[in-house]
Amino acid sequence: MPAGDRGDSRARAGAGVIALAFHAPGWWRTIASVPWRRARAKPCGEVFLVGAGPGAIDLLTLRAARLIGQADVIVHDRLVSPEILGFARRGAERIYVGKQRANHCLPQEGINALLVRLARAGKRVVRLKGGDPFVFGRGGEEAEACAAAGVPCSVVPGVTAALACAASVGIPLTHRDCARMLTLVTGHTRDGVLDLDFAALARPGQTLAVYMGIATLPALERGLLGEGLDPSTPAALIESGGTDAERVLRGDLRRVVADAPGWVRGGPALLLVGEAVAHGRVAVTLDATAEIGV
Repeated sequence: MPAGDRGDSRARAGAGVIALAFHAPGWWRTIASVPWRRARAKPCGEVFLVGAGPGAIDLLTLRAARLIGQADVIVHDRLVSPEILGFARRGAERIYVGKQRANHCLPQEGINALLVRLARAGKRVVRLKGGDPFVFGRGGEEAEACAAAGVPCSVVPGVTAALACAASVGIPLTHRDCARMLTLVTGHTRDGVLDLDFAALARPGQTLAVYMGIATLPALERGLLGEGLDPSTPAALIESGGTDAERVLRGDLRRVVADAPGWVRGGPALLLVGEAVAHGRVAVTLDATAEIGV
């Protein structure tokens, strides 16, 4: 019998089984046994929001390194170091979406759409960010965009700048004698205004860690002093913290703000303000090769 006739014969036989099954006891079991052809599902990949830490390769988490090595596509920021990108497997696509102040190569809405599009094409996507994805990294917006599109999304934390910079220069972020609270603040403006609760930020007993605040340092100082913060409060400005290019400018708040414009070289900078900063003047060496207990 020709192949086409055999196929038609099987189809007619199957139809007959189904017709008879409705009149036989236990017909639902017969129907369940018929090999229905399933629709082929459209492939869908996954997005991983991965924190790359401050830039030093040995401050990257093991999970982050593994996922970078497994990714089909890496969508990365400006502050991700070439050494960390070197974990990518051969053939993995790299897409740069870095941002600088008032200079975004791709708007955030475009990045959101890119992640969704790549995942829907079946790609395993690593969205690689400096620091931690959920600390001033817009990871929340990207996670929401994936959720709205039905795209699986996971988050891998990274060492955020406040932790990395403070540890690298030996400044304790909390201290039981003077700082029982740590406040993370962004220095970015909203509609041209530094929209912060300065009354809360000027309260004693805390350390302020100000991200991305170089351009708004004068406004930050005015806001804090206007709410009663002492201008002699210890402060430190740390540029490129946790990397080989690290530099630190120490002093009181007024002095640091005054000296910063002529001191900075354009690297990412974090400002620490509070009494705990003064406790960091003791020399501390953080050496990944040091032997413990020696």
